[in-house]
Amino acid sequence: MHQLTTILIDDQPLSLELLSDYVAKTPFLSLVKTFTNPLEALAILQDQKIDLIFLDIQMPELNGLQFMKLLNGKSKVIFTTAYPNHALEGFELDIVDYLLKPVSFERFLKAAQKAYQLMPSLYTGMSTQQQPMGLSDPVLFLKTDYKIIKVFIRDILFIEGLKEYVAIHTVDQKIITLQTLKSLEDVLPNESFIRVHKSFIIALDKINSIERSRISIKDAMIPVGETYKQYFFQIINNKKLL
Repeated sequence: MHQLTTILIDDQPLSLELLSDYVAKTPFLSLVKTFTNPLEALAILQDQKIDLIFLDIQMPELNGLQFMKLLNGKSKVIFTTAYPNHALEGFELDIVDYLLKPVSFERFLKAAQKAYQLMPSLYTGMSTQQQPMGLSDPVLFLKTDYKIIKVFIRDILFIEGLKEYVAIHTVDQKIITLQTLKSLEDVLPNESFIRVHKSFIIALDKINSIERSRISIKDAMIPVGETYKQYFFQIINNKKLL
């Protein structure tokens, strides 16, 4: 599995300790170093390629927004801050995500996963054989019980909302994880997956048949909600799937 080289920048040691622990729990992240001084981080970026930076905003000497401008797009960035008022400016600078402190591991993992899915764009021009493992075959990393499970996106049949949890139904297993349908909808490729009901996201290429307002996928019958019906059938017609 290709790991993303990662640095953490925050002037609060306790925040660095928490994020370091989160990185250690995430199998596709490799921690290079932590910094309380952003100027020292800039020095390492001159000599070493870093894939992903978790960056605080409110810091002395050089704040996160100023740091981003000096970085000039060399690495992907996720902001970690106690202040929500810089979110718009951050996204205008093309950050991956914006984490508000205190950051939960579930929210951290979702942001890291978004960064991982964006990494193929850094390897344009490479053949499939040259691409690092995992980049040519996108995956999700799902926290369940006390472990993190890797799931290939191509294996997902449909996803079912269960209040605070979701069930990911794949070709060979069902995985329960503490996430929301919306969080998964944000990271799944929208050309392959579509929300068809308030409680269901389906993989378009896994549809067996459609009967009235029900979709057959493997052994399951999935309802199409009234709110989603028009858009769903428009997509089906445009893609000539059936």
